[in-house]
This record gives sequence, structure tokens and C-alpha cells, in this order.
Amino acid sequence: MNENAKILITGSTGMVGSGLVRRLNNPCYTLLTPTHAILDLRDQRAVHGYFSQHQPDYVFHLAAIVGGIHANNTYPAKFIFDNTQMHCNVIHAAYQHGVKKLLFPGSACTYPKLAEQPIKESAFLDGKIEPTNIAYAAAKINGIVMCQSYAREHQMNVIIPMPTNAYGINDNFDPDASHVIPALMKRFHEANINQVKEVVLWGSGSPLREFIYVDDLADALIFLMQHYHSSDIVNVGTMQEISIVALAREIANVVGYQGDIVLDTSKPDGAPRKCLDSSALFALGWKPNVSLKEGLIKMYEHHFIREMDKVG
Repeated sequence: MNENAKILITGSTGMVGSGLVRRLNNPCYTLLTPTHAILDLRDQRAVHGYFSQHQPDYVFHLAAIVGGIHANNTYPAKFIFDNTQMHCNVIHAAYQHGVKKLLFPGSACTYPKLAEQPIKESAFLDGKIEPTNIAYAAAKINGIVMCQSYAREHQMNVIIPMPTNAYGINDNFDPDASHVIPALMKRFHEANINQVKEVVLWGSGSPLREFIYVDDLADALIFLMQHYHSSDIVNVGTMQEISIVALAREIANVVGYQGDIVLDTSKPDGAPRKCLDSSALFALGWKPNVSLKEGLIKMYEHHFIREMDKVG
């Protein structure tokens, strides 16, 4: 990215967006970080007006309606409608206003449920998607194909990172919308305070997942914006896996919870395994720096220890 560049970050108040803002807080850049109150990305006319007025050079389109299994099952119409509207408006406006480069992240959930592990980029659209998040995945797939179509037809400069599960500072702790790490961290924290003897975990606890700390993900996105020049999907992960039950124990240890963890096997597991093959990104010269344990400690200290200190 050039000096004096105008950089638009949609979703700048979210976890990944705020991490990107922290990393790009440099006097040589002009950061454009409109909130939803300022710019409704579902409003095509408003989006085009914003691009016309501010003329961004680079766009990180990170705004999205996201959530875990419960939210995906409960609000599928909102997930597919809002997310599709937002990326359609942003991508088309970026094309019309001559943006130098646009980054649109996909999601690991767009890969087939039973894809060969670790998942290579070539697995995209090569099998059935996990049904518990089909609406969100469908919106993401539409955005990915749209980006690649604009690159092919209009020679638009787009990059499509495919991040694994992110977590960290400014994560979403809403029980109806949170992903597994913030959801478990909040439950273990509250169980610890209230001296609850056991915490119930959905499913068998056996599914394997991969997680990336938000600052590492932000660094990877900046690295790709600067060094990657293809509309081909590129995976962004750590290639370090952990089972859900082992993750729960790790979070319980960070929180200091010493009660029992009970598995409710009547609840769904989701995909049995999901690890991205990030060897192509690693070969370009980028690798993550923050271990899962270190990231969980940073996250817990930021969201819970500081708040308890304020109350105290």
C-alpha cells in the first residue's frame, strides 16, 4: 500500500476490523472507518455516495453478520440477505470508483464439510457444505465468486483470504451470536464467579478446530494486501488443531475454573474436523506469532480482568 493511501475498512468496530485499525494506525495512511450509523452498507445508493465522496485507494471489506451454530440456525435469512447485500454493494462500488485493490475474506465454513484435511484451496465448491451454517456460507461463496468474476471480466485487483476461526480482543460475547471461544470463556468466567459446579458443553467434544489470534489475522491481511497479487483463494491459518473438549479445558484453566465439564451429546457437533492448509501463505513468508494459550490469556485479561479491576 502506497504512502498517503486512503484505506477503507468496513466493519472497523468488529474484532478483525479493530485489529486491523490497530495495525494500520500510521500517519502515512488515511483510515476510513465508517460505522453502521454513518454508512449502511446494505444501502446501495449510500455506499456509492460514500465511495464517490471519499475515493478510497484500498478496501478491506470485513463487515459481516456473523455468529455460531445457534445464530446461524436461528437467523439464516438475515445472514444470507444482509451479507449478500453488503458485499454486492461494496465490491461493485469499488469497481466503479477505481479502487486499486480490494480484500474480501471468505470463511473456512465455505469449504465442504467432509473435505480432505488439512483443507487445500482447491477444495472450494468441491462438496456439500455443513448444513448448520449454510446461509452464511452461501453468502460468502457468492462474494468470493463475485470478486473472481470482477477480476476476470474487469481486471479488478482483488484478493480473497480464507481465514480459519479467529478470536481475541473485541470478540463477540453475546450468547446468541458468539463463536465457541468467547462463548466458553464467558460461561467459564460466570461459572467461576458463581461457584457453579459444572459447565455443559454442546456435542461430543471430539471435533477438531483451528484458531488464529486476531492480531495475527490482521497482520496476515496486511501482508496479503501488500504482497499477494491474485484472485485465487489463499488460506490463512495456523495449522495447529485442538479438539473442542481440549479447548474447553484450556479456557477453563485460563479462567481458573476448577469445576466439571459435562458433554451434552444430544446437541450437534458441526463439522468433525476443520483445519486449513496454509502452506501457500507460509511459503510467501508469513507465519503466525501468537500461540493459542497466549491469545486466550490476552483475551481474558482484556475483557474480564480489566473489567473486574474497574468494578473493584
